[in-house]
This record gives sequence, C-alpha cells and structure tokens, in this order.
Amino acid sequence: MDPTLVLRDIHPSPPPSWWPPAPGWWLVAAILLLGLAVWTWRVRRRRSHRARVAALFDDALATAGSAPRAVAAMSELLRRAARRHEPDADRLQGEAWLALLDRDQQPPRFNTPEGRLLLDGAFRPELDMADVEALRRIARARFIAWMVPR
Repeated sequence: MDPTLVLRDIHPSPPPSWWPPAPGWWLVAAILLLGLAVWTWRVRRRRSHRARVAALFDDALATAGSAPRAVAAMSELLRRAARRHEPDADRLQGEAWLALLDRDQQPPRFNTPEGRLLLDGAFRPELDMADVEALRRIARARFIAWMVPR
C-alpha cells in the first residue's frame, strides 16, 4: 500500500425523493379514497332513507284529522313495520302486541300509559293531546328503527 495515496471517504448517495410516491402508495391512496367514497355514499343513502321513512310517518299522521284517527294511523304503521321482523306481528293483540313493540327497548316505552293508548285510543271519542303527542314520539322512533336497516 502506497502511503502517499490519499484515500477519500465514500460519499453516500442522496436520499430518495418523497415525491412522486411509489406505485404501491398510489394504490393505497386509491383504495382509501374508494373506501371513503363508498362510506359517504352509504351514510347519505341511509340519511335519505331515514328522512323518507320519517316523512311517511309524519304525512300519515298529518292526514289523520283527529286524535283517534292519528292513533289508528300509528297503530297501522307500526304493524306494517313489525311485519318486516315478525311475519305474524299484525295479528298480535293486547299485551303481546305491546311486548313486541317493547322488545329490545330499555326501558320499555309502550307498556306505559301513553304506549297503552295504542290498544284502545282509536276507539275513544276524546283523547288528551299530550298523551297522543307522547305516543307519537315513541311510535315514530320505533317505526323508524324498524324501517331503516342498520
């Protein structure tokens, strides 16, 4: 080895540029954007469906005319919705009907004075509007829960 020979240190190459990314990162970005688009579409579709179901319920009650007819309309709508989960739900009467309505509800909402109005409220000549409004709130929530899939 020649002592007069000057050796220089090895210079590392510069680090690779972060832009443009490798093709794999483009694929990851495309998959993430596609997932975000699908998720956004599903959320909007669900909100739209929920709004249509709520409008169906509200329109049926708006055209009822009187409190007993509104209770009858609520009962009819709930029975239609219940058939999606229990094929013979429209044949249930009394406590069995209220028990089906209260299934998966904590605390039970239909085994209350307002909820029990569904049993005979359509046949009463006069109803307290506060009770009908309380029934409307719980019936609307149950109708939407049954009609809008998760």
